[in-house]
Parts: sequence; C-alpha cells; structure tokens
Amino acid sequence: MISWILAITILVILLAYEIYQFVMRRKAVKVLTEEEFKQGYRKAQLIDVREPNEFDAGHILGARNIPVTQMKNRTTEIRQDLPVYLYCQTAQRSNRAAIMLYKRGYHNVYQLKGGFRKWKGKTKAK
Repeated sequence: MISWILAITILVILLAYEIYQFVMRRKAVKVLTEEEFKQGYRKAQLIDVREPNEFDAGHILGARNIPVTQMKNRTTEIRQDLPVYLYCQTAQRSNRAAIMLYKRGYHNVYQLKGGFRKWKGKTKAK
C-alpha cells in the first residue's frame, strides 16, 4: 500500500514538473522555422548552447558558443536590448537556456525548431 502511494506521489510530482516546464517554455521562447530563423538571426545575438566540442565540429555561421552549462555565469555577455536566437542539437538544451534567460529578464528569445540537426543553411567547423 505504501509503495503505491509513493509511486503515485512520484508520478504526480513528475507530471507537475512537466506541466511547469511546458508553461515556462511557452512564456520564455518563440519557436521559429528555419526560414523564420534565417530572416532574423543576422540582426540578433545568435547563440549555440551546445558544448564546445559540438560547436567546433560544426555550427551556424556567425554563432557564438555559450554552453547551457555555463549560461548562468555568462548571461552578462548577452544583451537584453537585442533579440536572442538560440539553438542546440535538438532543441532540448535551448529550451532550458531560454527559460533561464526569461527568468533573468530576457523577453525577445527565439529558438530554432528542430535544432542544428535540421539546419540546412550555412555552417562553419573548426
């Protein structure tokens, strides 16, 4: 009996967390198709939130690398008065980065739908 109550409690907590994340993502970031992303990223701050080794293997031309794991300590490098265009490999880490930025007062945050793996535009590798 106690194990059922514990299991149900854990499931409720996980469901509540997922709902919270969903609501925060909708507030924090606007998801753009590749075409919409291409229209605005040159006039914005283009940030790749993947780890440096992923960035070095290939990234969108003009992007700078601020890994989501370092985002809390490096938000001062991101201007609040300009739009922020984020991407990662599949859009999971850029979701987390967008929520983090939203909580710090950034409201013009955009994300590449599908992430870098779906990008067909210009890229650069080291």
